[in-house]
Amino acid sequence: MEEKISLLELQERIKRGIEGAVPHYVWITAEIGELKNHSGGHCYLDLIDYKNGERGVAAKARGVIWSSTYRMLEPYFRTSAGVPLSKGLNVLLKVQVSFSSVYGLALTVLDIDPSYTVGELELRRQQTIKRLQQEGCMEMNSSLQLPALPRRIAVVSSPTAAGYRDFIKHLHSNEYGFRFVTELFAAQMQGEDAPASIIAALEEIASREGEFDVAVILRGGGAAMDLVCFDDYELAVNIAQFPLPVLTGIGHDHDYHIADMVAHTWLKTPTAVADFFVDVFMQQEQFLMHLFKRISLTLAQKISIERQRLANVHNALGRSSEKMVSNRKQQLEMLKMRILAADPARILGNGFAIVAVGGKRASAGDIVEGAKVKMVLKDGTVEFVVGKVLGDSAGDTV
Repeated sequence: MEEKISLLELQERIKRGIEGAVPHYVWITAEIGELKNHSGGHCYLDLIDYKNGERGVAAKARGVIWSSTYRMLEPYFRTSAGVPLSKGLNVLLKVQVSFSSVYGLALTVLDIDPSYTVGELELRRQQTIKRLQQEGCMEMNSSLQLPALPRRIAVVSSPTAAGYRDFIKHLHSNEYGFRFVTELFAAQMQGEDAPASIIAALEEIASREGEFDVAVILRGGGAAMDLVCFDDYELAVNIAQFPLPVLTGIGHDHDYHIADMVAHTWLKTPTAVADFFVDVFMQQEQFLMHLFKRISLTLAQKISIERQRLANVHNALGRSSEKMVSNRKQQLEMLKMRILAADPARILGNGFAIVAVGGKRASAGDIVEGAKVKMVLKDGTVEFVVGKVLGDSAGDTV
């Protein structure tokens, strides 16, 4: 007959087997599946692991960090890794293995190596960047044309954030008096839920795309762990594929996240984003002023040229008129001289006479015997009848 043992005996054998097979202390790698802070200061963990290349949890165990240890480990890890101990992190833990006949296998965390998690976070970040590059997302939003005057601005931020208030004050109180229209789309800007919250705000803006020129994502400075959400893959994809240019002003001068990489324009702080818009308007104003000056100068030059041309035409017309008048005077003078030269009185004064026969000017053939001749001389008129013609040649006399 097969051996029969009680449940307790079975548990005791398992306990002895575990304690004999596993050192008292061991370093393990695992992912934090769940993390709960107890009111008494303890921290309870669900640690999970996967098989390489396979989906689904391959191993799972309960873990606990007692309050006396947690008080030291949590701030140490937060400071060293730059992120809080939280769900989803891959960690390297020193654990004490124990088995309870009532609670089963349990791992008591004694120490943690933050450098392992930092490496995992950076590895995850680099993998996200590589994936975005392969999908062609890195330059997608930056290829959009920024409006010449981006006046209508959709803002994704927390309404209580100092960075948002700084942006609004700096933008609307600019020294040049440029006017902008801003609308806030409130979102959670840190923590595990931040990516989904920001994506929801972006989707709302996209549904009203025609009402805005650009979208901006603003988050003031803070600890590095508060900004890890801006390395999220899904958030990056949404920014890259957004229909409007997206500008980011996240954190401090030294902060640079994947969200910044895929955005149209990355600026160091929310205030820098406000300065960017003011500078764009200032540049456009300077361009228009320069264009106005060029147009004014061109018009002035054209007016000057046309004035000179008109002056030349006027002078030419003046000279032409004077020449025409002079020519006319000469023509009139010559006509006068010709008229005077043809004046009968002047001809008669030179010793000539006008001879008429029958009321008509006579030629030599008209002077015949018996002809009644009228002769006009300088000092009078003589009428006579031809008695005898002595000759008929031009040189003969009557």
